[in-house]
Amino acid sequence: MIPTSYPDQKEMARLSARMLLEIQAVHFNAREPFTLASGLPSPTYIDCRKLISYPRIRSTLMDFLTVTVMRQAGFEAFTNIAGGETAGIPFAALVAERMGLPMTYVRKKPKGYGRNARIEGVMGENDRVLLVEDLTTDGGSKLSFVDAIRDTGATCAHTAVIFYYGIFPETVKTLGDHGVALHHLCTWWDVLAEARDSGAFDVETLSGVETFLTDPRGWQAARQES
Repeated sequence: MIPTSYPDQKEMARLSARMLLEIQAVHFNAREPFTLASGLPSPTYIDCRKLISYPRIRSTLMDFLTVTVMRQAGFEAFTNIAGGETAGIPFAALVAERMGLPMTYVRKKPKGYGRNARIEGVMGENDRVLLVEDLTTDGGSKLSFVDAIRDTGATCAHTAVIFYYGIFPETVKTLGDHGVALHHLCTWWDVLAEARDSGAFDVETLSGVETFLTDPRGWQAARQES
């Protein structure tokens, strides 16, 4: 079923943050920072992959993501839903099911044998593709997926994620310069606000996280120098 009537974007952001906190997908630790895939330190870490194990929350968030995309991009904007390997694949399948559209997925690199393909499934040169992922930080990792989609002759002007960091100002520009609009449910600021309201973390931890969110590059640079 295609969802059409849901809360406004602000309330969906709050509820999405609440659900991520409820399943303990959110991790804060300013004293012993996490190391991100980029190699940089961070007092925050989020694991959206956990969502696939919580059917009620998973279903609600996928309804939210589907209606967000339709409201912002159009009800007939897409003919194909593509997931990015690997975290985006289950969410793309769930969104495609709701929208009644074909689903494909994009490999990070050619598989190295057979057709040596990056696109799995059926994608045509006239397809209008929505790229679905679990999250985005600075938007850079999405560009390779978008290029692989466009190499088929299809168009890809939109990407949708459950979680957008919302702290790196270059993200929207990076995607926009590549002709891609970003749609998301919530950011670190939404999670921080909900964590405060719910008392999910102590005041000292949340204060440290806010310092990072306000100036993430400065926070990281200070710890790399120390």
